[in-house]
Amino acid sequence: MYSLVSAPVLGFDLTRLEGGPAAAEVMLRALRLQSGDLPVLAERLPDENVRGPLWVEVESAARRMPTLKGMSKDDPAGNLALVERAPIGSVDALLTCLRYDVMSWTWEGTGRDARQSEDAAAATALLCDAAVASYLREVLDEETRRRLGAGWVSAVRKLPSGPPIDLGPHHYTVSALLDRLRTLRPEDRQRVSTSADDARRNTAGWSPAVHSASWAAYLSDRVRTAAAAQMLLVQAVDTAGIPLADRAGGVWNMLSGAVQALVVRDLLDTATAHRLLAPVVAALGPAWLG
Repeated sequence: MYSLVSAPVLGFDLTRLEGGPAAAEVMLRALRLQSGDLPVLAERLPDENVRGPLWVEVESAARRMPTLKGMSKDDPAGNLALVERAPIGSVDALLTCLRYDVMSWTWEGTGRDARQSEDAAAATALLCDAAVASYLREVLDEETRRRLGAGWVSAVRKLPSGPPIDLGPHHYTVSALLDRLRTLRPEDRQRVSTSADDARRNTAGWSPAVHSASWAAYLSDRVRTAAAAQMLLVQAVDTAGIPLADRAGGVWNMLSGAVQALVVRDLLDTATAHRLLAPVVAALGPAWLG
């Protein structure tokens, strides 16, 4: 369900989870790792006799995550709260994305013969520990979360700063939108919500436009760039204080579509770019667009 190609879906789930911004930070740092970073991560992976019991807790917690299947027809209010928070994907999907998409460059060989070096496998395992600790924040006890994330926290302190996040040829425009979101005033948040409501009532052409933008990212080898932009959006929406109901009710889709369009703006036809960007321009004005 999760992949770098479908990062907007992962972002939609993370923007509705308490630990979502922290999980997005793990993804962002993972997207910037280089080969020299792997030993630093690997040496901080706890022994299996430590990780084993922690992952028993992870599996139990994952079963306690809200799901749409758990809805009760007798509790409409509860149903709404569940729909707002219940992830589309799963822990397994998150781990698969990390291991095989984000860390794809660490694998050698193909298919069943594909292998990672010991350092790469251990580094990937440490990433998975940190990601699930954040993703399952609402259902894991604090001690388990702390122990799962301890190795990652220690490793990050020792890692070099690494390259800056690359948002592609339209870096400054994407950054300008994210900066604008981080500094929203209450009246701005209301305009964003209103614009999202208007967009939701007029969905004609929206899905094909998003598909075109995602396909353009794939063809232009900007999948990782687009994924990074979506993870930064998760954090910007959190900083903006946009209410959970608004995120679930259309604001995320509107903003995510705009970010996806900006990453590949040079490759989109005018109509597609306009369809994805116009609602955000209506809400926030055109100054950030450049």
